[in-house]
Amino acid sequence: MTKKIIFLGIETSCDETAAAVIKENEKGTADILSNVISSQISEHKKFGGVVPELAARAHLENIEYVINSALDESKLSLDDIDGIAATAGPGLIVCLTIGLNIGKSIAAFSNKPFIAVNHLEGHALSPGLETKIEFPYLLLLISGGHTQFLIVKGINQYEQLGTTIDDALGEAFDKTAKILNLGYPGGPSVEKFSKLGDKTFFKLPEPIINRAGCNLSFAGLKTAVLRESKKINNNEQMKYDLAASFQNTINNILYKKTKIAIEMFKKKTQVQKVKLIVAGGVAANKTIRKTLTKLSKEMKCEAIYPDIRFCGDNAAMIAWAGIKRYKIKLLDKINIEARSRWPLDKNAPYMKGPGLKL
Repeated sequence: MTKKIIFLGIETSCDETAAAVIKENEKGTADILSNVISSQISEHKKFGGVVPELAARAHLENIEYVINSALDESKLSLDDIDGIAATAGPGLIVCLTIGLNIGKSIAAFSNKPFIAVNHLEGHALSPGLETKIEFPYLLLLISGGHTQFLIVKGINQYEQLGTTIDDALGEAFDKTAKILNLGYPGGPSVEKFSKLGDKTFFKLPEPIINRAGCNLSFAGLKTAVLRESKKINNNEQMKYDLAASFQNTINNILYKKTKIAIEMFKKKTQVQKVKLIVAGGVAANKTIRKTLTKLSKEMKCEAIYPDIRFCGDNAAMIAWAGIKRYKIKLLDKINIEARSRWPLDKNAPYMKGPGLKL
């Protein structure tokens, strides 16, 4: 019987210090031997967002304990591990370098193969931890720093269909929560308080909804929330109504843009039975899942989501991406450096900034 590959994954791209030990199984999915995450929410809560220097300091304090905990929980030692995978980007450089450098050090010390993982590829492949999925598939990646539609053709093979031209979706949720003083982190807070509001109370804009293919824009929506918030005058119910209206508008935008992306995917791939993978931190939002599942049924597609514990930043998805890259011999040298920006589709145009034409 062929030995199944085991990887240690390390993730420090933003404000989660994470390590995991993952083993490929006979079904082509993963056995999660450990998945340890040290959250920094309490450190950043009073600032209403991530402070890079504080995040980096917390990574330094926690990384050794988190890695040792992951190994202890897996009941394995480094001798049992086939390779090391660590996030190399995109993300905050001061944070990335901590996990990346310790991953490279462990690999060099133990003479193990090293894989520098693109954090976005980790998200893109994360549903495969529990569900065997054939290529190609359509990916909607929605997180704090990224919002994009991609054709996933295979490992290391991506074609971007659309992206945000300004704010990422997670960023829009965080800023809305901050404007309304709903608490941190923003996404879960907006979802929680939206349940108390009337989603039709405020009429908010849906930027570039009828143009630009499946590109998205959220800056105008965020500005509209700010404008309406100034009319509330500390009325708690109206605050909840605005949160609900914001979330409802997001769902309307995603419904319409994903529908376009599905048609584009069909045209480009000639695949009619589309698998829609929704991944990233914002994929944990239950109303978004409900909206996209409804759309998928209407368009006779299959919507697949990672388990909630694999939506946010985690090392299980990094170890899994490491295994997948290792199997096709995409190894990295120890001198590889962290990258703050690292698109999955290297040929995709950069869609942000002044002078952008849609």
